Amino acid sequence: MKAVLDACVLYPTVLREILTGAAAAGLFQPVWSARILAEWRHAAARLGPDDAAVAGADIALLTDRFPEASVPDDGSAALGVDWPDPADRHVAEAALAAGAPLIVTANLRDFPRRATAALGLSAVHPDAFLIDLHHRAPDPVAQIVAATHARARAVGGPVALRDLMARARLPRLAKALARAASP
Repeated sequence: MKAVLDACVLYPTVLREILTGAAAAGLFQPVWSARILAEWRHAAARLGPDDAAVAGADIALLTDRFPEASVPDDGSAALGVDWPDPADRHVAEAALAAGAPLIVTANLRDFPRRATAALGLSAVHPDAFLIDLHHRAPDPVAQIVAATHARARAVGGPVALRDLMARARLPRLAKALARAASP
């Protein structure tokens, strides 16, 4: 299954690490466009030049790791659709160019059901997307989250998994992982 990863799910490091870990494990094929990656870099640049440089390096690493993920976003299939923010049309165009039925985004209001359905697409929050992957492949998802948690602790010091997942806007996945870990 292919899924477009919107800039808002690529920019937060923990969320990106979990999503790309799931992609590397073969649970889905990630898709993005140059414009999506540019939005990520722009969001980071608002925090300062160091953050922009880190985003640039992360983008280079990501595109090297998933070279097949990049698609054009300059089509016209989504032109007649009534988008709350017409500037987000390019995300739908990337999905259409890739044949990806899903857009993974934390900004669901920018991709209303009537607009996406008209194109044969649907938008899903990353928490719901990862819950679905967890239901289909619980062990790999749990391992990906555990590895991400370990990297976060190594870099930033002690942090509870539940807190890390809350900051990554993945509370339902955190609960599902806790239930699965309980005897």
